[in-house]
Amino acid sequence: MSADVVLASGGLACHLMSGCGFPAPGAEIFQFNALFTFTIGSLTFNVTKITVLTAIAVVLICGFFLYAFRKPKLVPRGAQNVGELGYLFIRDGIAREAIGEEGDKFVPFLFAFFFLIWLLNFWSIVPFAQIPVTSIFAIPVAFALIVYVTWVPLGIYKQGFGGFFKNMMFPPGVPKAMYILLAPIELISNILVRPFTHSVRLFANMFAGHLLIASFSVAAFYLISASVVGLLGAVASFAVAVALTGFEVLIQALQAYIFTLLAAVYISGALSAEH
Repeated sequence: MSADVVLASGGLACHLMSGCGFPAPGAEIFQFNALFTFTIGSLTFNVTKITVLTAIAVVLICGFFLYAFRKPKLVPRGAQNVGELGYLFIRDGIAREAIGEEGDKFVPFLFAFFFLIWLLNFWSIVPFAQIPVTSIFAIPVAFALIVYVTWVPLGIYKQGFGGFFKNMMFPPGVPKAMYILLAPIELISNILVRPFTHSVRLFANMFAGHLLIASFSVAAFYLISASVVGLLGAVASFAVAVALTGFEVLIQALQAYIFTLLAAVYISGALSAEH
């Protein structure tokens, strides 16, 4: 269990026999003080644990793939083989599947998103890190905005300004009277709701998963005592925390895949009419 979570939730002195109530972890486990600050002009930047973990993730991803393809061979081995498997997974499983023939030019964009989000999620189960970076809402919002400012201008460029919004708001095969209701719904859904749900889906899953693991970890520490109830409760809580951690590994990869796949679907709709 994370010592940071225990301390943030009541301290080491708070346990079943101490008389204090169960210190359920809350939003405080997602809040971090600035490690240091610096100023550029009139702007002040706070560097937190989240900033450091994000920077390390970027360095690790760039470092690995630069190493893997530093001397590419016709028959890949070792790191190059792993790197190529990752690339082919994004190209064949996401880009070409969702976008089609034009998907290859977007592989670097989708490739970067998938592996960065996956590693930022993975920090949740790494000792001393133990926080999914994407559980901080600003991070998924920033990623969703990057996708948003990619597919909307791309759609206007490919279909024309009028054509883009016409294809979005007036799908064919619908009775014309329905457009009065359908057109504004489609506009709001695509322009406003889409980026919101794109970010919230990733954030909510990682936030909830981390909070659950933290709760059962704190419970395991809190319940342990020289009593049958305490020992059974601590063992059960610890077992659930371990099981949830294993499940979280799958969710981390799945959420990175879903976010990247949706980005590809949005780009596909921008390249041609969705309906």
